Amino acid sequence: MLRGKEYVMSVLPHRDPFLLVDGVIEEQESKIVAFRDIREDDPVFKGHFPDYPIYPGVLIIEGLAQAAGVLLMKEAQGTPLFIGIEKARFKREVKPGDRLVYEVELVRERMGIVTVEGKAKVEEKVVTVATILVGMKRS
Repeated sequence: MLRGKEYVMSVLPHRDPFLLVDGVIEEQESKIVAFRDIREDDPVFKGHFPDYPIYPGVLIIEGLAQAAGVLLMKEAQGTPLFIGIEKARFKREVKPGDRLVYEVELVRERMGIVTVEGKAKVEEKVVTVATILVGMKRS
């Protein structure tokens, strides 16, 4: 079940240049596997860093949060809000040409706050792990 950017845009309110999920590989009730293809022409590489391009860790975390948003928006109404990060660790660099795979699993929901465990991988190697808190702003 591969779903492209059109599907992601039908679920999330984010748009380019800040839509950081290109597609969904797998989606279950409490888990999603999504991806972002890291392109050499991504504007972020003009400044991070021109002579040694590395995809910023903060954008990897945002991508994990957006993947969680895709999962949460299936049943919820409103806008997903990224409200916290716990235990984020960066283990490897992400470079242009990499496919960044986001694996996100819902851990718990309490009082409208959803806790997710996220892993970002490149070629099956973990590059980032984080616990993320997501809330929903009701319309």
